[in-house]
Amino acid sequence: MSGISSAITAAEVRSSLVGSSPPLLIDVRRHAAFQGATELVQGALWRDPERVGEWASELPRACDYVVYCVHGHEVSQGVSKALRESGRAARYLAGGIEGWKTEGGELDRKPALANTRWVTRERPKIDRIACP
Repeated sequence: MSGISSAITAAEVRSSLVGSSPPLLIDVRRHAAFQGATELVQGALWRDPERVGEWASELPRACDYVVYCVHGHEVSQGVSKALRESGRAARYLAGGIEGWKTEGGELDRKPALANTRWVTRERPKIDRIACP
């Protein structure tokens, strides 16, 4: 992705998602906007844009990333720039999630009060507990 515009359209994202190497979608709406939302782009993961310096290093360098905020302005543009500066191939979704909805992009229902769908050391996923 280096050497090309850092913006990507909803149509280009949809095309890339059916390709052999789809990008990872990251929702970077500010915490309050994310908490108040009921939907997110299908398959996206939420990360706090204010803490991009902390979580960027956790991302594999071999992946492509598409980040989005509400309208595709300063939040997602700033996060995509920070990710590129950390050596990741990142672009931001032009028009943000609002543009994605307008273009008919698929959405997932966000669980109420969900913070993130990522499993971390601080928030491990437990499928089942085995008891002897």
